[in-house]
Amino acid sequence: MIGAPVLTRRAEEGREVPVLVWRPGAPVLAISSAVVGGGIGPCRWVVNATVPMSYDRDDPATHLGEIAGGLGLSGPGVGLLTGVDVAGLVAADDGGVRLWATVGLGAPIQAAADDDPVPPHAGTINIVAWVPRRLSDGALVNAVATVTEAKTQAIRELGLAATGTATDAVAVLCPPDGPAAAYAGPRAEWGRHLARAAHRAVLTGGAAKGRAAWSDRQDLPVPSRAPAAT
Repeated sequence: MIGAPVLTRRAEEGREVPVLVWRPGAPVLAISSAVVGGGIGPCRWVVNATVPMSYDRDDPATHLGEIAGGLGLSGPGVGLLTGVDVAGLVAADDGGVRLWATVGLGAPIQAAADDDPVPPHAGTINIVAWVPRRLSDGALVNAVATVTEAKTQAIRELGLAATGTATDAVAVLCPPDGPAAAYAGPRAEWGRHLARAAHRAVLTGGAAKGRAAWSDRQDLPVPSRAPAAT
């Protein structure tokens, strides 16, 4: 099992910028759509880092590598970026699944709409989930789809005609060993728990006020740990 992330800060361009850090006690297996650690493979750490909404670096993978190195992280990991204040993390547990989401809905889009303008500063929904059962490669892919479907359901229930944002990312982690569950769709055991947790976290985070953007504030009060699960 992986524990709740630690909420800390990093120094960048003269500012104290918040970042969430997960440090599993032992390597886990991950599937992710993140710019760092994308695909399926071993994972020793996860970071979800706030950046200003004016962020325009064209080398996010390099930037995340710098962030990870500054935090003393090494080996394979997953790196996420978001324009929201990661101190607004929402946690949800369901049936042994643990899930954390940072929810930015400042620039919602319809995935298949070909007439959407490109938002000048994309909002981002980042989701990190832990499943306590080894998932097969197919089930890991299925898990990402299930989390995404539940996210979209929550967005629709928030009253937005959208499927997500242009920069959403998902990471699902599980043990690297043991008998593998073959399925993680929304009616399979682990998919059902993932869907409920993702739906609840995105619904809660999307309904919260004052969490839409970190903007370019100079400093943020940062507690020592992320919020407890809801």
